[in-house]
Order: sequence, then structure tokens, then C-alpha cells
Amino acid sequence: MTEIRRIDVLRFLERVQERDLARTRTWIADEERREIERIRGEQARPPNPDWLIELGLSGRAPVYVHRGDCHMAGKRSRGADRDQARRALAEGVVACPHCQPDTELGVLE
Repeated sequence: MTEIRRIDVLRFLERVQERDLARTRTWIADEERREIERIRGEQARPPNPDWLIELGLSGRAPVYVHRGDCHMAGKRSRGADRDQARRALAEGVVACPHCQPDTELGVLE
């Protein structure tokens, strides 16, 4: 029966810890890359539009006009400039009752 020397046990422990440290460093590098990508993505994102026109289920007829920051705007909303939003309201598209874009656009019924 061979005897396990203390130095052999310590060298084994050292190899295990080096492998663990290498794995942890890889995790850190991966996380740093993800953080850089997230920041670049935020910087590259275009600004929110000032106005939104929400389309109906058919995807054709507009149903609401929203301010660009309205939390009630649906997924079928498209960005619009001030003139497009005013024109839509003038043509009878309903102003969102939550964000009240008609007030800010000066188009009151």
C-alpha cells in the first residue's frame, strides 16, 4: 500500500483551485462582454418617437393616437411626427384617453 504524501495532496488542491479560478475568470470575461454589448445596444437604439399611431387588429386602420411615452400604446403602434398625429386626430382617429395627445397637440374636439 502506497502512502499519500501531504505535498501530493497540496499539489492536487492547487490544480483544482487553478481550474476553478480559470473558470471564474471566464465567467467574469463573459459577463463583461455582455455588459458592453448591452451598453452599445442602448446607445445605438433610436430615440422614442414623439407620437404614436396605433393600428387596429387588421393592421390597416388607425384606432388611437398616443404620445410617444404612453404606456397604453399597443404593439401595433408606429412612430409619427407632429403633423401626422394632428392629421390623424383631425380625420377622426381617437385620442388615447390616458395620455391625451389631443391636448398637447392643440386639437380639441
